[in-house]
Amino acid sequence: MKQYARGFTLIELVMVIVMLGILSVFVAPKFTGTSVFNARGFHDETLAYLRYAQKTAVAQRRTVCVSFPDASTVRLSLASTANSFTCDATLIGPRGESPAQATAKSGVNFLNNTAPGGFRFDSLGQPVDSGGVRMVVPTMQVDGASASINVETVTGYVHD
Repeated sequence: MKQYARGFTLIELVMVIVMLGILSVFVAPKFTGTSVFNARGFHDETLAYLRYAQKTAVAQRRTVCVSFPDASTVRLSLASTANSFTCDATLIGPRGESPAQATAKSGVNFLNNTAPGGFRFDSLGQPVDSGGVRMVVPTMQVDGASASINVETVTGYVHD
């Protein structure tokens, strides 16, 4: 009766160690540096809130205001009457938060002052200024996120 040797050869062990070393060089930075993930998360959250604002304006046939109180916050509010461009009512967010707002984690901001006075979505879902005149919304860019956020002038479609 023959006995077979069990275990790994030295060459197999060395190759596994080399492969683990190569993987750790490329994978470890992905888990230790979270700023890119936080930036992308805030980008996606901002995109979702802008879409929510546009859809709410159309569904409720009221103006929804989008403001940027600081470089890391997007806040939504609602006009209390149908034909007003003054947002004086609190808009409840998609998760039930009041007011509806997205705030970035520490170290994540917009690259530029997105829209100094903010903008509004009218009852048709189109971006307008405080007087109800259709406006071009500047492109929004989150520092660290590769994609930018755009709001179409004619339709109000929000996309990256």
